[in-house]
Amino acid sequence: MERIAQVFNKLQRRGQTAFIPFSIAGYPSREASLEIFLGLAAEGGDILEFGFPFSDPVADGPVIQNASAQAIRNGMTMDKALDIVGHIRQKSEIPIIFFGYFNPIHKYGTERFVARAVECGLDGVLVVDLPWEEARWLKPITDKAHLAWIYLATPTTPTSRIAQMDQEGSGFLYYVSLTGVTGARDFLPTGLASKCEQVKGVCRLPLAVGFGVSHPDHAAALKEHVDAVVVGSAILSRLQNGNSINDLKGWLGKMKSALL
Repeated sequence: MERIAQVFNKLQRRGQTAFIPFSIAGYPSREASLEIFLGLAAEGGDILEFGFPFSDPVADGPVIQNASAQAIRNGMTMDKALDIVGHIRQKSEIPIIFFGYFNPIHKYGTERFVARAVECGLDGVLVVDLPWEEARWLKPITDKAHLAWIYLATPTTPTSRIAQMDQEGSGFLYYVSLTGVTGARDFLPTGLASKCEQVKGVCRLPLAVGFGVSHPDHAAALKEHVDAVVVGSAILSRLQNGNSINDLKGWLGKMKSALL
């Protein structure tokens, strides 16, 4: 958790916005996914969002669904994914957020998951399908282990609920830009910047925005209104089109530069 706070404190002093790239463990292969995560960290990523593949997602669009399905076919398991986290941590001090669903964690064992998460160097968790009312299934254990608990807020979340999640969460608050699933888009939702300002007005935590952020100009349009920008489908779609992490260096550099 401390690594997350240090990143935001450093960037806020510089007047900069954090870049949070996302990819899927095990896609396109176990070895390649480690290379991708390390590349994302080296090419401007401030915090890594480490996606764990799941067969029945509720928030992921086709690009992330396809990557997750391939990772599952590749035999990706929780143990193998956490091993990847450990390998990243050996080479980088970048904060790492586990992004996934509760079913695999529950099957693996909540206590076991948190113990291994700490051992491997994770900094926080974002469990998409554990809303505020259901966080008791895992949050007390992550709190005890000093792992950040990151809540999701959406355009339909009441202000009072956002304030409650902000008070009970840690690390940062993740604001979903639209009422829909993940996916690269040509345009940001109308009024997103002003909505982010409204959410920031009730938050003590840094605010990150994601879902649909796909181009450097999107990042530039949002940087004055949020503390972090999350980019996932736009990265994975390029990888699915045959680009390597080396091919993406220029584009990743533009995304990062747009947030400076």
